[in-house]
Amino acid sequence: MGASSKKKSLSRSTSKPDHGPAQTLKADPRLLDAEQFLLPTYKRQPVVMTHGRGAYVFDSTGKKYLDFLGGIAVNALGHAHPRVVKVVRREAARAIHLSNLFHNAYQGPLARKLAGWSGMNRVFFSNSGTEAIDGAMKLARLFGRKPEEARGTPAKKYRFLALENSFHGRTFGAISVTATEKYRLPFTPVVPGAEFVRFNDVADLEAKFDDTVCGILLETVQGEGGIYPVSEVFWNHARSLATQHDALLIADEIQCGLGRTGRFFAYQKFSSEPDIVLIAKPLAAGLPLGAILTTEDVAARVSPGMHGTTFGGGPLACAVALEFLNIVEEEKLLENIRMRGEELRDGLAKLAAKFAFIREIRSEGLMIGVELSIEGAPFVSEAMRHGLLINCTHDFTLRLLPPFIITRAQVREFLRLFEVVLAATQQQASAPDTGKSADSKRVAHAAAR
Repeated sequence: MGASSKKKSLSRSTSKPDHGPAQTLKADPRLLDAEQFLLPTYKRQPVVMTHGRGAYVFDSTGKKYLDFLGGIAVNALGHAHPRVVKVVRREAARAIHLSNLFHNAYQGPLARKLAGWSGMNRVFFSNSGTEAIDGAMKLARLFGRKPEEARGTPAKKYRFLALENSFHGRTFGAISVTATEKYRLPFTPVVPGAEFVRFNDVADLEAKFDDTVCGILLETVQGEGGIYPVSEVFWNHARSLATQHDALLIADEIQCGLGRTGRFFAYQKFSSEPDIVLIAKPLAAGLPLGAILTTEDVAARVSPGMHGTTFGGGPLACAVALEFLNIVEEEKLLENIRMRGEELRDGLAKLAAKFAFIREIRSEGLMIGVELSIEGAPFVSEAMRHGLLINCTHDFTLRLLPPFIITRAQVREFLRLFEVVLAATQQQASAPDTGKSADSKRVAHAAAR
């Protein structure tokens, strides 16, 4: 397609009536640049988002959206939080990057704070969640190697267990333990040694866990998979088997951690702790920062040069992250998360009684899945037309990830808009294909009920 034909195509796509996602009379040149020069890895809406304030974002036409997507669980404090803005301005004028060959003023205090929140002892800062996954896999292989095993020889403990329906990221290590085939299969062969356990199926876990396993990765609450929590029985068995076989229990809290479920970490509802905890998304309030939290026993296997990163843990990101944790504590946001989460669940239950295509509401705190019996994508588009941002995961689950600062009035605003969206879309939405039904996905998670 030539540049002129692309421009005509975009012009047609952006000249819909005013009730749609905010449209422009002629193509925004920034959209044309994006279509021509960006790698086509995302299906983006034809709008340019320009700024945000609190729980709202605005596009280039000035249209306002209530943000219940939150940058996919990143913008936990909403947009332009004044305390975050103040820290960014202050630290940008001091030092954005110094390298990990030197200490900076914020890595140590942030690590101390995270250790206190999590019960872990040591921290490694990464750039992203998927990088943290890869680092944790390296630690598991390192921990599993016995002193008598020579370096450079194949490890005897090399296998990883993960759960069906899992999503751990997009690097080679992370997609190797990601069960969802659309993410993994295009890139096979991936890192060898990964096997998937049926979700919350203790018998399957026991059958696949042996002395060759070095680590088991669990999303405490599956996010991309449709908001499914790991059961306490399954968690306890995983903890027991990991201890028995001298393997590591790795909690992926990249989406569900740091307050999202109404606790500092989702695994804190269980009586036992993991060996490694992985975090990212909201940690630095929108700046890229992830972390591996682990025990002293695991950390003792690490020596200088074994792992590293150029950008992870820079002074600007760590200063913002420390401020984020302080805000969560000082503004008592965990309490707000629990209260607003209950209000949302109650309101959604009332809507489920009105709309038969709502199959189930699953939630922990402000991590909510609305499972439908029909395709979810049309609801996402209709929501955007009405000034509401949500998304759909696994085809049939509408995922809601509002900011921790959401108010009671904004919960009511969401429920009002969402009811309008449900009513407007139900006639348009088509039934799922035979081989792609929501029922088949529910069967896979029956043990969670």
